[in-house]
Amino acid sequence: MTKTAWVFPGQGSQAVGMGVDLAETCRDQLAQATDILGWSVLEVCQNEDKLASTLYTQPCLYVVECALADLLLAASNPPEVVAGHSLGEYSALYTASVFDFAAGLRLVKRRAELMSQASSGAMAALMGFKRDELDAKIAETEGVVLANDNNPGQVVISGIPAAVEAVMESVKSKRAVKLNVSGAFHSPLMAEAASEFETVLAEVPFRDAKMPVMSNVDPSPQTTAAILKERLAQQMTGAVRWREISLNLPEQGIETVVEVGPGKVLTGLIKRTCKGLTLKNIDSVEAINQS
Repeated sequence: MTKTAWVFPGQGSQAVGMGVDLAETCRDQLAQATDILGWSVLEVCQNEDKLASTLYTQPCLYVVECALADLLLAASNPPEVVAGHSLGEYSALYTASVFDFAAGLRLVKRRAELMSQASSGAMAALMGFKRDELDAKIAETEGVVLANDNNPGQVVISGIPAAVEAVMESVKSKRAVKLNVSGAFHSPLMAEAASEFETVLAEVPFRDAKMPVMSNVDPSPQTTAAILKERLAQQMTGAVRWREISLNLPEQGIETVVEVGPGKVLTGLIKRTCKGLTLKNIDSVEAINQS
């Protein structure tokens, strides 16, 4: 039997109109989300301005991804391993039955609130650079860290604005773009928000995962509830080690990777990191029916 990994995208993959085909098949789940959030996910998913706001983006992605995962689980064999990029890690943990849908959504809701309130710092994406040069410049520049190690040729840096600009200006790259975000996510500047979030996280019971989860801050597959919770607590200030997650997939014997959620960001990153894997995308009920 083909060994499969399911991966879940994070903020930036959202698309207007996502999840509209879930209205009938996932009615109860969507109603539960409305009760928790105080607003309709499907309505926000059709509002471009709201969907672009962190406060709404993260809950919408979580709800849509979890609904698709439930439908996919009902229609196919479960994956051997799961992983998610930043926000997507919550969808991965839900799929592995570490917490229930409502508990996960409440965590995501609070995470989105705290991250949307962040007002200091900057982030920038760099593509096409010499890795040794980038690593050396980050190491010698105080106030900036590698936030998203996406693949060998694409990263995101995060930190105080002056430090981010210093790295952008001194490292030769094919492209360097400042990101339109409210704060320096996945950096030490998120420590205050992370500390407040940890008090909320501590109250949520975690179960051992039904299948191994590769976390952002530690890509080694893990099923133990306490370890998965500890890793999630570190995520807001820690780096997203997606390149290492991608490289770990073949080592786990994975042959097929399924991206569950809108877009093809993660399968694109994996394709440029690991050759020979079969890559699929599940972004709708129709895609599940055709899989």
